[in-house]
Amino acid sequence: MNTTASMPAAHPSRAGLARRLAEQVGAAHRGLRALAPLADLAVRLFVAAVFFKSGLTKIATWSSTLALFENEYAVPLLPPEIAAWLGTGVELVFPVLLAIGLGSRFSALVLFVFNIVAVISYPDLGAVGLRDHQTWGLLLLVSLLHGPGRLSLDHLIGRHFRHHPGRR
Repeated sequence: MNTTASMPAAHPSRAGLARRLAEQVGAAHRGLRALAPLADLAVRLFVAAVFFKSGLTKIATWSSTLALFENEYAVPLLPPEIAAWLGTGVELVFPVLLAIGLGSRFSALVLFVFNIVAVISYPDLGAVGLRDHQTWGLLLLVSLLHGPGRLSLDHLIGRHFRHHPGRR
């Protein structure tokens, strides 16, 4: 018994519609994939700018910064002056590395931990401040877990060594 003869043939307009839909989905997927490096860069630049600006503010108002670390911030395990120097250094160095995409995952990890310490160390942060820190933490996790993307020095260096394996 021939079962194919009893089955109805696919409707030509449905097959064409399915093919066009698949083509459109494929085009959308390629477009989004092409935009991904820009999104990775935007995430890195946004979160890096937040921390870098904070570091610049600390340097510009150093006496106020020291007073905050002595009286407001309860940084665990560190004397206030050392905490102020280390915190400011972290906010000035690691955002630059994150922005240019050099040691991106490590930089994102350092800033992620720094962000947690900032939340723990400042009890009067408030709901808006906490929400900001949660947003920055989430963006840092994107860079940490996903990587910096193609628009980064990490990618450029990795590509160089993949194409020139003997130059290690």
